[in-house]
Amino acid sequence: MRWLIAAQCAVWVAAAQSPHNWPQFRGPEALGLGVGTAPMFWNLDPKSGPTRGLKWKTPIPGLSHSSPIIWEDRLYVATAVSSVGEAPLKVGLYGAGDSADDNAEQAWIIYCLDKRTGQVLWERTAHKGRPKAARHTKATHANTTLATDGKRIVAFFGSEGLFAFGMNGKPLWRVDLGNLDAGPLPENLSWGFASSPVLYRDTVVVQADVKSGPFLAAYAAKDGKQVWRTPRGGVSERSWSTPTVIEQGKRSCVVCNGWPFIAGYDWNDGRELWRLGSGGDVPVPTPVYASGLVFVANAHGGPSPLYAIRLNASGDITPKAPAQSSTGVAWMEPRNGAYMQTPLVHSGIVYSASDRGVLNAYDASTGQRYYQQRLSYLAAAFTASPVAAEGRLYFTSEEGDVYVVKEGAAYQYLGISRLGEVTLSTPAISQGTLFFRTRGHVVAITDQ
Repeated sequence: MRWLIAAQCAVWVAAAQSPHNWPQFRGPEALGLGVGTAPMFWNLDPKSGPTRGLKWKTPIPGLSHSSPIIWEDRLYVATAVSSVGEAPLKVGLYGAGDSADDNAEQAWIIYCLDKRTGQVLWERTAHKGRPKAARHTKATHANTTLATDGKRIVAFFGSEGLFAFGMNGKPLWRVDLGNLDAGPLPENLSWGFASSPVLYRDTVVVQADVKSGPFLAAYAAKDGKQVWRTPRGGVSERSWSTPTVIEQGKRSCVVCNGWPFIAGYDWNDGRELWRLGSGGDVPVPTPVYASGLVFVANAHGGPSPLYAIRLNASGDITPKAPAQSSTGVAWMEPRNGAYMQTPLVHSGIVYSASDRGVLNAYDASTGQRYYQQRLSYLAAAFTASPVAAEGRLYFTSEEGDVYVVKEGAAYQYLGISRLGEVTLSTPAISQGTLFFRTRGHVVAITDQ
């Protein structure tokens, strides 16, 4: 039986890492790395000059920050459609924590598109009703990204539930996880749910750092039955981070960003393996495992650390001040972490960009900083996480301007491409094409 399970896992890993597939938020293992080439320059904004690079553009109704995912020749994306018309969205750099006036009935819908043409193949409504929790003025009621393993599609809409569909859109199961109201202190602020599900070895892992009873849990992908559930005791501030499942040797670990601690949990039973006292509150970035270390970024409320954590850590691995390392922490950068964007790690370099577009590059092994550079000298806000392909890094502003930077220890700006539309979603990469979720469309960009 063990050899069968191992064989199944090997097949799952090979499929998830196929250059054709982008199965979850930030793609395989949440690394944000595409295989092969991707376009360098395009322009979809007619006010900026002749348009070029558009492969297809498909309207998607509603408002959502759900990123596209891809399996073979199909693309999947989620949205929330208000019953009273266009939902409000306030973008840009501002500090207000107000909730949006968007509490009318919504329809949470999953769309399946042909990856090659953009044609809508099917759509399924997962749920209809008034939202059980409010959202931030910059958020949506469908912030989370879908996940797939080629056998089913999983959607996590927070208070509206955890859902699974077949690859043809057939509803498989639904789990009601109660009211998952997420918001920072004070308690009267509600910002919406944004932690995406992760599919690993026929198991769905979800993180819910919410106001009441925060938890990490695993559910059987075939029927939605709970496998284990671990309280996130001590989480006094909410987080919107997607967890990362990491397999290293015989140990599989679920790593969760959070405040006042980051923690690793045993994938088999959910018990806590280690924890690290964190700096920035209300964290969003997803943990990333690369170069033998787990990289986790915080940045809000003063501190803005970036940590490089050893996966074989155990117990409390918080460095004793003024030290910036410990048995479980290889190194940390006390400043210049990230509030919104998940770090990008490629070829031994960690790229961490702030929501104001300040990019830092570090040696992944030592933490030595190679450079610090502002991507835009305009007052641009950055929420989407960076992705990379063929030595090019892509950083997308909320206004839809994509800054292309060459991979390497020296900063080299390659140029700017324009989507001509607001976007806060992280793009996907598949077979030489970039796929962006904008305010009203899914857009495929290719070299022409």
